[in-house]
Amino acid sequence: MSGNARVETAEASGDGTLRVGLILDNAGDSSFLNAPQLAAAKLAVKEINDAGGHKGRPVDLLPVEPGKDPAAQAQALVQGKADVVIGPTDSSNAAAAVDILSRARTPLVSPANTSAGLSSIPSGGYYFRTAAADVAQAPVLVELAKDAGAATISVLHQEGSYGNGVSAAVSESAQQAGLKVAATAGFGPGGAASAVATVRSAAADAVILIARDGAQGALAELDNAGLAGSKIILSEGAFARYGSRLGSKALAGARALVPGQLPSSRFQDRLLGIDPTLKDVSFAAEAYDAVILAALAAAKAEDDAGRSIAANLIAVSSGTAGTVAGGTGSAPEAPCPTFQDCIAGMSSGVDIDYDGASGPIAFDTHGDITAATFTVFTYGEDNNPTATGVETAGRAAG
Repeated sequence: MSGNARVETAEASGDGTLRVGLILDNAGDSSFLNAPQLAAAKLAVKEINDAGGHKGRPVDLLPVEPGKDPAAQAQALVQGKADVVIGPTDSSNAAAAVDILSRARTPLVSPANTSAGLSSIPSGGYYFRTAAADVAQAPVLVELAKDAGAATISVLHQEGSYGNGVSAAVSESAQQAGLKVAATAGFGPGGAASAVATVRSAAADAVILIARDGAQGALAELDNAGLAGSKIILSEGAFARYGSRLGSKALAGARALVPGQLPSSRFQDRLLGIDPTLKDVSFAAEAYDAVILAALAAAKAEDDAGRSIAANLIAVSSGTAGTVAGGTGSAPEAPCPTFQDCIAGMSSGVDIDYDGASGPIAFDTHGDITAATFTVFTYGEDNNPTATGVETAGRAAG
């Protein structure tokens, strides 16, 4: 679609009932990711309704159909008159959903899509995400190396769009931070030995590993090459509990990043109140915030139509106040952490800034968040990680 609904004025055209849809696209080993997002959406809708709903009417969460492919789910939600849709999880499923929903002028807010290329996906301004793009981790990876005293780094990356893109961003961030990149080496499936030899000969102070399914093999090769775990920094794609799958103490002292911040115990308790069987909270905070932001956008527009929601999501996240539909140009008050708090601020006539369970959001005109939060994990001698800190990058996408 042409145009950019994110920054265009929209005429009210809703029917008075705000309907939220949810695309759950996880199957097989990843199916556990559906439950936290569903619980988060239910929690958000409950709390919105407890605070009065939309214009005095309850917000509806439409039925979910995780057994269908994402395109079929998107089509069903259009037929169900969804005003906004949350999802999908997998970046590879975004295009099909965006194509269907943008034609229906229905915004799609993903809590988990991280592919950098999605910043420019043709959506007519109807695509947003509360998760940071992959490349947002680059300056944080470099900062972890610098904070540990490194003056030089080597970059070991798995070939492919993810590894190549993040590797290039890391090299650029290192230059900006005054660190020297001693070596950059890529590897394919099962072929990390040669790349590790290149990294070892460079003798850098730190090694940044950027990989996904090839991470374990690369880490084993790093261990075989005698590179200490404390010198290794892992991208979010390489993060895992490795335990006995690697040699003894192979990762002792290594650090890794995970997008987002760990949900507070209070937020987790509220989720368990929705689903007492919940075992994981992955993407729950981001899904919850996506629903709250959509409801706040509808409240600001005083209209539940998808076009009105898309036109006000930037403003309620305080991405670019005053330059989007409905902005007053004044600086927002202190961030409001709940739907009810934000509604109270809105009623007072001030520009609001919702910072929720996942932290600051601030959408830009690409629908990306402009501040990305990461949890830092440090590995113990058992090759398993423990959360040890939080870092924030200033931009979510390049």
